[in-house]
Amino acid sequence: MAVVVIFAFWYLLAYVFKTQILPYPHLVFSALLPSLGKGLGGHFLVSTYRILLSLLWALILAVPFGLYLGRRRRIDELVSPMIYLIYPIPKIVFLPLILLLFGLGDLSKIFIIFIIVFFQILVTTRDAAKGIDEEQILSVLSLGARPKQIFLHAIFPACLPKILTSLRISIGTSIAVLFFVESFATENGLGFFILDAWSTLDYLSMYTGIMGMGVLGVIFYEGVDRIERKYCRWMFNP
Repeated sequence: MAVVVIFAFWYLLAYVFKTQILPYPHLVFSALLPSLGKGLGGHFLVSTYRILLSLLWALILAVPFGLYLGRRRRIDELVSPMIYLIYPIPKIVFLPLILLLFGLGDLSKIFIIFIIVFFQILVTTRDAAKGIDEEQILSVLSLGARPKQIFLHAIFPACLPKILTSLRISIGTSIAVLFFVESFATENGLGFFILDAWSTLDYLSMYTGIMGMGVLGVIFYEGVDRIERKYCRWMFNP
């Protein structure tokens, strides 16, 4: 139903404006195979690799750190001021410096996406760990659980829904940043493909690239939903 509504609205806009800048959806689909011949598939894989690696490293580093801060009040009091100072700074402004430090390859693009989503996941995870009911922790302690077991079997599962929510938000942010970092100093990626088609007035190819970026987001969102349904079953079966 969502797809039908979106494409119906697209057809309506194309009919109202009647310009090649906004072609009908069926014309865009007819240009899909030629776009694949221009390397759309390869650009899609490159962008997927950059997003996946950025999110993976952000989760690996931000989740344990956030859980630790959320359960260690004194450490959190020392670290939080630094987070509050750094987090609001738009990290994208450091892109020229990051390009100089890490070069024009994948590493610089992955790093800028990572550093942006890292703080989103870190802050959400820390707040989730802070909000855990102490009775849940005491009930596990009464069974003789050790600190590592408490983190693994009590704190982490309780925080997992909010961690996945922060991951959903980070996916949207990372795709937006991806388009920006792929818009210059690169020759691959969906952002490059879209802007290259736009610069040559190849609007049909441009829209196939935009659709490719949308599909990329849907794939990641669906992946997070599947993880949630598998590991947060209590949310769906109260």
